[in-house]
Amino acid sequence: MFVGDHMSAPVVTVKPDLPFQEALKLMREKHFRRLPVVDKKEKLIGIISERDLLYASPSPASSLSVWEINYLLSKIKVERLMSTSVITTTAPTSIENAAHLMVTHKIGGLPVVDDDNHPVGIITETDIFTTLVEMFGGGEPGLRLTLSIPTRKGVLAQLAQAVFDLGGDIISVGTFPIERNPEESGLVIKVRDISKEQLIDTLEGIGDHVLDAREV
Repeated sequence: MFVGDHMSAPVVTVKPDLPFQEALKLMREKHFRRLPVVDKKEKLIGIISERDLLYASPSPASSLSVWEINYLLSKIKVERLMSTSVITTTAPTSIENAAHLMVTHKIGGLPVVDDDNHPVGIITETDIFTTLVEMFGGGEPGLRLTLSIPTRKGVLAQLAQAVFDLGGDIISVGTFPIERNPEESGLVIKVRDISKEQLIDTLEGIGDHVLDAREV
């Protein structure tokens, strides 16, 4: 799974001289939370978020008149509020590496750029969550098991063969580290067309420890 397969495209961009009120209106109309900012050559020069724009909005406690407020706000352009230190990604980047960038930098979205730094899309935390749901077969009925398996070659092949021999079908597989025991790895697997009791007995018999098993 790659960024290009899950990003929103084409991307809506704004120019740095756009009044911030218009940028906020655009976000609300399109249900966006961030907008890439481009120069005259359509190259990325910054990004502005809904939070940036809301911070610039007047407080209800302001003593200024509505005309004074509107006049002052009309003078504030996107370039004064945007962030110029933009973390970007590319379409061929893997989903997990894009997600790692978001987690590391504590951001909710990444502009996707081409080799010339032109925005071609944007990928957000919502896109990542949607992909995660797809990867784990979210919403699909089946038997979900959390396992502790030995960290050695051939374990997954052995598990898959066991499921096949029982007439089951694997819907999804995911791994996670078990910090307290480096000789074991965590595994989440969802299968269908198989008995829970029969599968648990088989997996325990080949050395996999079932931590949790439930019909979903």
